[in-house]
Amino acid sequence: MKVTRNTPDQLILSNTPWFIGITLVFFILIFVGAGLFMVSEGGEGILFGIFFALFGGGMGVGAFCTFVRRVQVILDRDKGSIVIRRQSVFGYDTVEHELSNLSHAEVETTTSTRDRTTSKMHRPVLILEKGMSAGRHPIVQAYVSGRGAQHMVDAVNDWLPARKVDSASQSA
Repeated sequence: MKVTRNTPDQLILSNTPWFIGITLVFFILIFVGAGLFMVSEGGEGILFGIFFALFGGGMGVGAFCTFVRRVQVILDRDKGSIVIRRQSVFGYDTVEHELSNLSHAEVETTTSTRDRTTSKMHRPVLILEKGMSAGRHPIVQAYVSGRGAQHMVDAVNDWLPARKVDSASQSA
């Protein structure tokens, strides 16, 4: 996820998983291509080639539909809104909240242990303290390693105080 716009009036965070999407397209093409090659060779490999292309390609398509999702979060001071847009193969979803309900952002962490090795995964979460949608709202559904979630949380929290200063100066 990255910051695509950071102005006093608007903060836009965006996540487009290009690497995963392109990797899965290559995965699909390799399995389908290999399966079609086996079919074109004829003989006893025809059924195996069809199975290989359908099963391997199908697994790639399933993974693509599951993991490739574009997310955009728009914090707009002028409109007083937070818009979270998610787009996948299956459609487009938009959720809107009032900016005045946003308290801050946090990093949500999950820990897993495997073979005596502990790993931590993170995701950024918006904390809405009031309104009908009060609670924790993950920006992205998946947990990831690295510092990306912390960078997003820092961007949101750094942008928010400007709102408090601006609203105080406008009321005076």
